[in-house]
Amino acid sequence: MTAELVRGQNHPLSQSRLEIRISAGTPVAAAAALSDENGRIHGTEWVAHPGAPVQPGLEVSRQAAAVHRLAVDLDAMTEAVHRVSVLLALPAANGGAGPARFGAVAAPFVAVTGLDGTEVASYTITGLDLESAVVALELYRRQGAWKVRAVGQGYAGGLAELLADQGLSEAAQLAAGIDEAVARGLARSVQAPPPRTSEGDRSRQAAAPAVGPDQGAAPQGAPGPVPPAYGGQPAGGQGQGGPQPAYGGATGPHASAGGGPVNYSHPRRQTSAPPPPPPAAPPAQPGEPTRPVAGDATGWSMEERLYNQVWGMFEDLARTAAAYRSAVDFAESRMDKELEQALSDPRSRIGGQGDAAREAARARYTQLVDQARASLDRDVAQLVAESEVVEPALPPAFARWDNPCWHAYRVPMEIPMALRLGDLRLPEAESIRIPMLLRLPLERGLWIDSGRTDSLDGSFTDSHDMRRLAMDTAVAHAARLLAVYPAGEFTVHVVDPAGSGAQALAPLTQTGVLAGPPAQGAAGVTEVLARLTQRVDLVQMALRGGAPDALPPGFDTSQQLLIVNDFPHGFDDRAVNQLRYLVDEGPSVGVHLMMVADREESVGYGPLLDPLWRALLRLTPVPDDHLADPWVGHAWTYEPPAVPHGSEVLRTVLTQVAEARRTWNR
Repeated sequence: MTAELVRGQNHPLSQSRLEIRISAGTPVAAAAALSDENGRIHGTEWVAHPGAPVQPGLEVSRQAAAVHRLAVDLDAMTEAVHRVSVLLALPAANGGAGPARFGAVAAPFVAVTGLDGTEVASYTITGLDLESAVVALELYRRQGAWKVRAVGQGYAGGLAELLADQGLSEAAQLAAGIDEAVARGLARSVQAPPPRTSEGDRSRQAAAPAVGPDQGAAPQGAPGPVPPAYGGQPAGGQGQGGPQPAYGGATGPHASAGGGPVNYSHPRRQTSAPPPPPPAAPPAQPGEPTRPVAGDATGWSMEERLYNQVWGMFEDLARTAAAYRSAVDFAESRMDKELEQALSDPRSRIGGQGDAAREAARARYTQLVDQARASLDRDVAQLVAESEVVEPALPPAFARWDNPCWHAYRVPMEIPMALRLGDLRLPEAESIRIPMLLRLPLERGLWIDSGRTDSLDGSFTDSHDMRRLAMDTAVAHAARLLAVYPAGEFTVHVVDPAGSGAQALAPLTQTGVLAGPPAQGAAGVTEVLARLTQRVDLVQMALRGGAPDALPPGFDTSQQLLIVNDFPHGFDDRAVNQLRYLVDEGPSVGVHLMMVADREESVGYGPLLDPLWRALLRLTPVPDDHLADPWVGHAWTYEPPAVPHGSEVLRTVLTQVAEARRTWNR
């Protein structure tokens, strides 16, 4: 029977190998600290955290996540260890986008379970407010036996204050190291799917904007301080969850929040027609699963339905893969326990009795794994069938370059709600690819990694090929951005100091879709960066002064993208600082960055480069399993959006974009 603990309550532990499961509702960093009988941590090596996730008897998650599973083996603890404290902290290196205190998020839930999943004790950490770090619970040794105690002690000063309170002299340095490790994890994390209101039923899910792990509660693509003239979507528009209430800010019978006339309309009265019901699935044959249909998720448009359906597929694949991995882990732990019991009796080590026990343990392991695999295969087959009907129905912004919709391409009149950056897959389900969709307008820039790497298929890609592939990938991303925005709403600049990307840039330069020729040399780098930096300053001043219409005549109000190739060639310290300024301040006023660079070659910049690299979403030009989700901790393999070999689709689309831009500028 599960013991539901309250603060200060304890409960005995009958098992030595345990799993601590954490559900926080928002990405948190999890750590575990070992301490002596006086509760003091003797050194940084006594703390398991995302930067050093494995310690004797402990293993924690390597990244910030909303769901964690910590492995604990109490028998592996040394005699000096009398206490294991489970620590939770809100990421401090997320650019300020996430929640800064536990009082702003749902109460974290912590459960101690056996390896078979049986829950031993649980604790909901309530009463937190300004705290950003908390000691959730502790496992402690008392008279040779282990117990668990609910603690719930929070610290407004974050991890540094928490660790210092436990006697660690290097508390500030370790807290900074944990923040650095979490930031690296956030830099490679994928965007969160929209929340779902009904378990296992995507047709009734809320059509809410997706929230990325590095964005906290701020919906990506939601309107910010930028007026619609700079690319922001108006509140209540497409992709923002439908129409907003007619009022809600009035503070009295004759006052309104905006200072204008009072709107007396009823807040629950619909002022526009509700969204039409999603298309119904065709009837299934008896004994067969329901046949999938494109657009069966809730939304105010087919585009929003498809967006939510794609993220529903992502979540379904993540869940079924997590269930399979958990079942395999349980089968392995059960077999190990049975083998250990069989070998613990000296009489069973020889003769047929021991062999029979070992064979029985392996047979039960195989049976459990086969059952889990059958369940996984069934779920994956359903997802493959769904993908086969969803993929052809996707609009150009969501579609692969080989989708026939590009042959009927026309320059759009409205900004789409999201953009496809490639595909995601898991090793347990090689037959299914999930589109990786990123909300628009962009809130993070992109880092296309041109560094040397080994591809997942075992072939080696040298540095020259990687640079070429990285630039081809960057051009494909830029072309898609140009194609999905209305004419005149998106402008691309290129900095190519040494001219090494001329061949890859040919589709952009030859069709005339760039704002100007690629800037070359140190002088070209300086000129482009100065112009974009000045643009950011002007728009910020106009917005802060409450006069967004007071910009200079002819000012370009479109979204701006700067592609930087061959970094750091042609860049000095001033130029690097300008890049950092554009990364930090640019997205809020419609200026975005796409870096094509090898981080190892740029390591000489040290602290100047690291914040820039962490602030961008890292993508690769070859399949790489570097992306992680913050829910179940899967390492997803990212596949870039390849243009079919020999296809002219890129030039055809960009030619239409260039012609539309010329018509718009007349």
